[in-house]
Amino acid sequence: MLPPAPSHRILIVTDAWKPQVNGVVRTLTTVVEELRAMGHVAEVIGPDRFRTVPCPTYPDISLSLLPRRRLVRLIEAFKPDALHIATEGPLGLAARRWAKSTGFAFTTAFHTRFAEYIKARTGIPVRPIYAWMRRFHGASHGTMVATQSLRDELHTRGFRNIRSWSRGVDLDQFKPSPREEWDLPRPIFIYIGRVAVEKNIGAFLDLDLPGSKVVVGGGPQLASLRREYPGVTFTGPRYGEALARAYAGADVFVFPSLTDTFGLVLLESLACGTPVAAFPVTGPKDVLTSSSGKIGSVSTDLRAAALDALTADRHACREHAEKYSWRACAEIFLSHLVPLMGPR
Repeated sequence: MLPPAPSHRILIVTDAWKPQVNGVVRTLTTVVEELRAMGHVAEVIGPDRFRTVPCPTYPDISLSLLPRRRLVRLIEAFKPDALHIATEGPLGLAARRWAKSTGFAFTTAFHTRFAEYIKARTGIPVRPIYAWMRRFHGASHGTMVATQSLRDELHTRGFRNIRSWSRGVDLDQFKPSPREEWDLPRPIFIYIGRVAVEKNIGAFLDLDLPGSKVVVGGGPQLASLRREYPGVTFTGPRYGEALARAYAGADVFVFPSLTDTFGLVLLESLACGTPVAAFPVTGPKDVLTSSSGKIGSVSTDLRAAALDALTADRHACREHAEKYSWRACAEIFLSHLVPLMGPR
């Protein structure tokens, strides 16, 4: 843990950064804003500072080319008190190598199930990928994870020194009104997020449900899904108030992913008063437990969950989301950081 001080210099190295739009980028962006508001000097080094190439099979993601020399110069110029490596890509690997070679301490985070994502695209088994990721994170002084179920799973896979780090939601942006009216038959079942194969969106679109289905978001699978499901409304990406209106105007948010480590969209939907239907996997089974009332439904039968979620309490959804604060998220993150020159 960092020693008490009015201000720390905190450096985050990440391969996932703007202009990407995903949960990792939203989390890091908001945490950095909160850290700065708390008086700390927080900086992010991402692919935007390097020459990059598009990621194979996912061109929206940029991979840094031979970043080590420039990255080391940037790290040493910033003079951080603490280093956090957020991802396992080229920048994360280069930062880890520098820290190990110098004997400096650092923390990491397990944001993404790369093993499952790679398997979905290439068929490569997950076991050797998890073995590599275990070695990557094993060199850190703590690996932050978003949910208890993920913490338990990684522990069974041999990961050690795991630290819990929950998430938050912007309650001023995501709220029950105003609502998108949707000129479509009700009920409205909606998916919001990246449109990519690992999100398992077809499991939602194949469901026999009354009313209408809406997909909000962009990604590499958008064009093919539009062709395959002409009866579904695809809006493309939405941002700001238009995004919040889309959540609030739906009757049920359907989250078909089997591979997310948390799912910020769950909190965003609940903050807008819209209940969630999902599979009983990491993320939904952690978030969708409430003492406030019924906020959704989790089942191996996604259709049954979607229909059951129609009976949820929209007020209870909002009340549950209000328990998640980005300031608390940033404070937990700060508590897990270790001094760069700390115990080796």
